[in-house]
Amino acid sequence: MTSNPLENPFYYLHNFQQVLNWLEQRYADVLSPDEQRFIVDFARLAQPSQALLVRMVMRKGRHFRLSKLSYPEIGDSGQAAMPLLELGWVQEQAPLAVDEVFGLLHKAEILQGFKAQGLQAKAKKSQWLTSLQAQYPEPQAFGRWCPELPDRLLSLTVMPLCDRLRLMFFGNLYQDWSEFVLADLGIYSYEKVEISADARGLRCRDDVDGFFYLHACQEAFEAGQDVPAVLARIAAFSTANPWLEKRRGKLLFQLGQHCERLKDWLLARQIYEQCLYPGARLRLIRVLELSAEYQAALAVAERAALAPQSAAEAQQLVRVMPRLRRKLGGPPIPRAASREMPRLDLCLPRDVDGLGVELHVQAHLHLPQAPVHYVENSLINSLFGLLCWPAIFAPLPGAFFHPFQRGPVDLLSEDFHERRSDLFQACLEELDDGRYRDSIRQRFVDKWGLQSPFVFWAALSEALLEQALDCLPTEHLKHWFQRLLLDIKANRAGMPDLIQFWPKEKTYRMIEVKGPGDRLQDNQLRWLDFCQQHRMPVVVCYVQWQDPAT
Repeated sequence: MTSNPLENPFYYLHNFQQVLNWLEQRYADVLSPDEQRFIVDFARLAQPSQALLVRMVMRKGRHFRLSKLSYPEIGDSGQAAMPLLELGWVQEQAPLAVDEVFGLLHKAEILQGFKAQGLQAKAKKSQWLTSLQAQYPEPQAFGRWCPELPDRLLSLTVMPLCDRLRLMFFGNLYQDWSEFVLADLGIYSYEKVEISADARGLRCRDDVDGFFYLHACQEAFEAGQDVPAVLARIAAFSTANPWLEKRRGKLLFQLGQHCERLKDWLLARQIYEQCLYPGARLRLIRVLELSAEYQAALAVAERAALAPQSAAEAQQLVRVMPRLRRKLGGPPIPRAASREMPRLDLCLPRDVDGLGVELHVQAHLHLPQAPVHYVENSLINSLFGLLCWPAIFAPLPGAFFHPFQRGPVDLLSEDFHERRSDLFQACLEELDDGRYRDSIRQRFVDKWGLQSPFVFWAALSEALLEQALDCLPTEHLKHWFQRLLLDIKANRAGMPDLIQFWPKEKTYRMIEVKGPGDRLQDNQLRWLDFCQQHRMPVVVCYVQWQDPAT
């Protein structure tokens, strides 16, 4: 039996060292001289100093009171900090603004430190801060703010460098050092994929610098910087990395949406015209229409209709183009009749237990011989994920480059299916000869709890799985799975809320639930139409609540 990694008091240091070793082996040509020197100097430090630095790096912020850095395995934190101060990785005299000081002090300490200002003891810290910001506009060292406080302040100077190392390891900034701990605790478990020695997310130094350049642009935008200034910075950026180019496009798309909210149609148009991010073309049509430039809007829409980016875009164009032609004085164009959808109307008593409308319908329709499950997007996605596990987690170049990936990095890329077409075909062929049942059952056991972009473990049970395998026709499964592969981002959502099985008859029906005033969303309409097209049993259930008086 293996021991718990967290039983080692220096588990966090071991994890950090793992990252440095990984980067040395795989990113030696990408690391800057400063990063290379950091790795070498870190290895030379005594263990207490290494541990103290890592503790600080893994905590929030960059300013830490020495009295709060108390760890039994480190011992004297002041002594451990000395080599870090000598290296310049930590400093003691960092200038602090008054709001930063407030974040480090307790209420009683603020009262004591600023007693000369006559603060009202019953007031809130935020009220004190407002009154003191005007009096103390200049930053100063912690010791000058709090000369009577028997404490020292240590401030990290290597946090940007450590963030770059973290980016190179994870390929993003939303994953952090806690990934190791969550994996050690068994809270998150990941598929073990063979990762080649040359696999990495950021291929060269320009990619690393480009990521942080765009990240700085994003932060400037979110901080409220003038949009034209942010746009100028983005315009000055160019990259040969397709993934960074998509990131650039997404940021432009967000700027365009911001301009729409401000009703700055001219700037929004300029942004969308240079943006290739999915959805930007539809936003451009909308902006042109709102600017009363109907002819230009129709021209863009007609070009888009020749080669829609997605089913979602095609669906919107069917609505937009007749309206634009009408505004240009053209004849009315009748809308194509929508496919008639089977309908179920229910009038139910509303309990006071706070259950959603879907759960009310589930309880009302559920029978021992015809169980109803609340599955929404979870069941079909999970069956697909279990059957196609070998294709999804295939160790293709550029798909996996660190051990904490929930799925391949190219999952939402246009060529995701194409790169694995033979693998997916082999998985889907199991539907033709019946092997899929055993494969799905076995992976349900073998892969239980492993992170996946498709499998919803919390929503699955053995009973649900067996009912699905018994009652869902292979033909329907194949249609669903092929549709998922056409557009994973769009098609793994919008599926009906409930599914009802008749195990004895080996049949089923799906039920989309709508409460009072609810409307079918576009992705739901596309799924319902798809089900109708392939003669899959689906019904839309409209619910009204009974009057409590009755």
